[in-house]
Amino acid sequence: MQAVQREIAEQLKVQPPFADKAALEAEVARRITFIQECLINSGLKALVLGISGGVDSLTAGLLAQRAVRELRERSGDDSYTFIAVRLPYGVQFDEQDAQDSVNFISPDERHTVNIGPSVKALAGEIAAFEGQHAVSVDFVLGNTKARMRMVAQYAIAGACQGLVIGTDHAAEAVMGFYTKFGDGACDLAPLSGLVKNQVRAIARSFGAPESLVEKIPTADLEDLSPGKPDEAAHGVTYAEIDAFLHGEPVREEAFKIICDTYRKTHHKRVMPFAP
Repeated sequence: MQAVQREIAEQLKVQPPFADKAALEAEVARRITFIQECLINSGLKALVLGISGGVDSLTAGLLAQRAVRELRERSGDDSYTFIAVRLPYGVQFDEQDAQDSVNFISPDERHTVNIGPSVKALAGEIAAFEGQHAVSVDFVLGNTKARMRMVAQYAIAGACQGLVIGTDHAAEAVMGFYTKFGDGACDLAPLSGLVKNQVRAIARSFGAPESLVEKIPTADLEDLSPGKPDEAAHGVTYAEIDAFLHGEPVREEAFKIICDTYRKTHHKRVMPFAP
């Protein structure tokens, strides 16, 4: 089992557990430098990130805001900017958490794009939905919401000459728990290789409210299952996924679920198939 765990962890470039506070701070510094280098090398001056109200976007936003602030201070160029974007589908059930996240990050700019009208308009034009079971249509539209959110972020990034930040990390990557060409699409993914408890630890190191750090993760994409916890979709807990990725013992059932899901979602982690 450990050989399989080790192989998957290596493929996802999983970072070892933080040995102490110094190790955490060093990792934060490394990732901030990574963000800054991506921006400098691109020749662009803005970073764009959708803020959902979960700890992943909160953590990515905190790293991004610090990165551009340090760039401004170091270069004297005030045009470096971080833009936080709210992308609700109508009225989001946990909107207060999203607003609390944005307020804590304190971004340079705040934008809001309601994706509801766009998703509904598109759904009305899809003849293939006719006669389909409501649950199936709801699932497809959930992925459509994620893709529409990314369309909006790239539109803003294009207008502001910036890069789009993604929030994927190792605990999501191993489960393929993101929408292909939706929240899986981005220009840079500063949380890559981290497990869930490390993402939380970084947010906590910034002083983020515990209510946001320990909030139950949810993609909240399906209208028929609003606020469905990620772990309910996974069939395993994030604690088990983290343990798996760090080579620790896990239940046999959890091991099987993670390995099977990793194999089935392989297509999400590679470039499009080509002859």
